[in-house]
Amino acid sequence: MHNQVIGKPISRVDGRAKVTGKAKYAAEFTAPDLLHGVVVSSTITKGRITHIDTGDALALDGVVKVFTHQNRPKLAWFDMSYKDLDAPPGSPFRPLHNDRIKYNGQPVALVVAETFEQARYAASLVKIEYAQEPHETDLQHHLDTARKPASGLASLLKPPPPKARGNFDKAFTEAPVQLSTGYVHGFEHHNPMELFSSTVVYGKDGKLTIYDKTQGAPNSQFYVSQVFNIPFRDVRVVSPYVGGGFGSGLRPQYQLFLAVMAARELKQSVRVSLTRQQMFTFGHRPATVQHIDLGAQPDGTLDALRHAATAETSRFEDYIEVVVNWSGALYKAPNAQFDYNVVPLDQYTPLDMRAPGGVTGMSAIECAMDELSYKLGMDPLELRLKNYTEEDPNEKRPFSSKQLRACYQQAAERFGWTKRSPEPRSMREGHTLIGWGMATGVWDANQLPARAEAVLTVNGKLRVSSATADIGTGTYTIMTQIAADTLGLPLEDVLFRLGDTDMPLAPFQGGSLTAGTVGSAVKIVCEDLGKELLKLARKMPNSPFAKAKFDDVFFVEKQMRLKADPSVRIDLQTLVDQNGGRAIRTTATSMTNSLKQGKYTRYAHSAVFVEVQVDEDLGTVKVTRAVTAVAAGRILNPKTARSQIIGGMVWGISKALEEETVMDHRYGRFMNHNLAEYHVPVCADIHELDVLFVEEHDDVVNPLGVKGVGEIGIVGMPAAIANAIFHATGKRVHELPITLDKLM
Repeated sequence: MHNQVIGKPISRVDGRAKVTGKAKYAAEFTAPDLLHGVVVSSTITKGRITHIDTGDALALDGVVKVFTHQNRPKLAWFDMSYKDLDAPPGSPFRPLHNDRIKYNGQPVALVVAETFEQARYAASLVKIEYAQEPHETDLQHHLDTARKPASGLASLLKPPPPKARGNFDKAFTEAPVQLSTGYVHGFEHHNPMELFSSTVVYGKDGKLTIYDKTQGAPNSQFYVSQVFNIPFRDVRVVSPYVGGGFGSGLRPQYQLFLAVMAARELKQSVRVSLTRQQMFTFGHRPATVQHIDLGAQPDGTLDALRHAATAETSRFEDYIEVVVNWSGALYKAPNAQFDYNVVPLDQYTPLDMRAPGGVTGMSAIECAMDELSYKLGMDPLELRLKNYTEEDPNEKRPFSSKQLRACYQQAAERFGWTKRSPEPRSMREGHTLIGWGMATGVWDANQLPARAEAVLTVNGKLRVSSATADIGTGTYTIMTQIAADTLGLPLEDVLFRLGDTDMPLAPFQGGSLTAGTVGSAVKIVCEDLGKELLKLARKMPNSPFAKAKFDDVFFVEKQMRLKADPSVRIDLQTLVDQNGGRAIRTTATSMTNSLKQGKYTRYAHSAVFVEVQVDEDLGTVKVTRAVTAVAAGRILNPKTARSQIIGGMVWGISKALEEETVMDHRYGRFMNHNLAEYHVPVCADIHELDVLFVEEHDDVVNPLGVKGVGEIGIVGMPAAIANAIFHATGKRVHELPITLDKLM
C-alpha cells in the first residue's frame, strides 16, 4: 500500500543531463575575466630546488604571474598543525611550502595567464635547477624498515588489526596440514575520466565560490577555510556532478589550494586543471606485501590463521588500510594472529581506492583458502562452508545480518559449479585451458550522521537537499525514490539536490556509506515534513485527522490518508494552501544508533564464481563469464545497484589481469602515467557478467535497512579470477596483476 518506488529499477534521474551535456563539471563553470593556471611538476624525487628562472615565462604576452615557494603569499596553515577531514596521521603535504622536494611530480610552480594555452606554453619555459639526494621508493627492498603506523582519527573508520586469539604458533606447528604463502600487488592509480580541476570565482566582496572536483564539497570548504583562514560563510563549494572518483576525490588535491591561492592574491577568478600525467602525482592504492599462514585438520577445519600485511606510505603521513581484519571476521579459526605495518618512502601519501584494504586483503585470504583446498583435496566452496561462522570471531558478537551461505548456494547454482572437474588443467577446448574459481567478498555497512532539508513548495512539489555527492553511483536517483516513497509523491514531483555547501551538512561519498547515511537523513526529514503536514490537517475545521497520530496516517498519490479508513484523505496541495500558500520546510539530522548498532558487526557479503580461458601457448587470459551473488540488505534500486556491482566486477577483472602503475625506482617516477600504457579493461575484455541480489532483512544497520553496494562488487573478484587461472593452468601466481609473462 505504502511502497511505490523503492525497490523498483528506476532509470537514473540525472541520466538525461549527463548524456545531453547539460550536467556541468568543475572545469566547465566559468566567470568573467577568468584566468587559467598550469602546474609545473618536479622532475626529481628528493632534494632541493636551488634556482628557479621564470623570466622567459613572464615575458610572454598574457602571462600574469608565476607562483613559486619564493613569492607565494603567507598562509595560515604553514604556521599551524592542520588536517582535512580525511587526512591520516601526520603532516599534510603543503604545496609551494619551501625548496624541499618530497616526491617525483610534486608541484613546484603555478603559471597563471589569460588563456589556458598561454599558461601551458609558459609553464614549459620555467627553468628549475635541483640538488638531488638519494631516494627510496621500492617497498620490497625496504621491508626491514616496516613499523606500526601512527593512530589517529582515521582509526574510527579504519580499526587496527584484531587482537590475537588462542596460541597461533603452537596451533600452526601442530596442525596436520600447513600452508605458508605470500602475495604482492604494486601501485594502482584511480584514473577517473574527469581530471581534477578547481574553478575559483572571486566575488567583489572577496568571497569565494569554488567549483571543485571532489567527493565531498564540505571537506573542500573546510580545507580552504582552515588553510587560508577564511570564515566558512565566505567560502561556498559547489560540485553537482563528478566524472568518477573511486576515492581520489575524498581529500582535496593540490589544484584546489593553488587555484584559491592565485585567486586571492590576484583578486580575480582562476581555474587550475591537472593534466592526465599529473593525475599520477597524488594518492594511489598503496603497494602491499602480504603473508598468510593457515593450519588445518585433514577435514578442512581451520585451527590456525595468521595474516600479516606491509604497505607503503609517504614520509609525511601514515596512511593506513584495513587489510588483515577481514580474514578473522570470515573464518572461525580459534588461534589467530594479525599484523599490519607501513614503510615510509619518498612518494606522495597513498589514498583510498575503491574497497581500500578490502580488495587487497580479500585477494590474499581467498587465494590462500583456495591453495589450502587443493592441498586438502577438498572443494574450495566446501572448505569455506566448513569454516563458516555465524558470529564475528574478531569481536565475539553477532552479525546484524549475514546471508553469505545463501550467496554461495545461489551463485554456485547459477554458475553450474557442481559440473566442475576438480583437477587443474583437466578442462580444455583444444589449446584453450578452462578454469573455474570462486571467492568470498565482505565489506563494511557503516552509517555516519548526516543532515537533509525537505521543502513542500507552493505548487505541491517536494524539494530535498543535502550536501552529499554523486560520484556516479546513482545517489540522485535513490534519494529521489526515498523521498517520493516517504511522502507518497510521483518521482516527477520530487527534486533532490546535492553537492553544495549551502545545503545541510553530509559526509563525503565513499566507503559505501551514502545510501545508509544520507538515505536515512532523507527518510527522517521527509517523515518530519509529514508530521508538519499532519499538524496542519489537524487544525482544519471539522478535520477527520483531528485526533490522528503520525503512525495513524500514510502518504500515497499526493495525499495523506488514514490507515484505519483510507477513504479519509486530503491532498498535500490543500495542506500547502492551508499554510497560507507558503512552502512548508523542515531540516533533520539522522544519527547513528550506537547502543543498538554497537552490539553487532555490520557487513555486506558476496560470493563470486568465475570462468577463465587461458591460451596454453600464449598465456593470454579471458574472463568468459562471472556470477556475483550479493547480500546487501534492502536493495533500493536493483538497476543502479546492479550497475554498481557490474562496475566492481569489471574493476576486479582489471585489478586481476591488467592494472598496475609501473615505477622506475632508479628515478622514483611512474613511467606509464597515461591512459595508453596504464591498462584498464575495454569492451572487448568484458564478457558475460551476472548479478544476483540475495534477499536479506536487516533492521540494525540504519532506518532503511540498506547496505551500500559500491565496494562489495570488487572485493572478491580478483581472487576468484586468480583461483580460476590456477585451476586452468596448475600455476599459482602470487603477484597481481597476472599478466601473460607470469603464465608463460
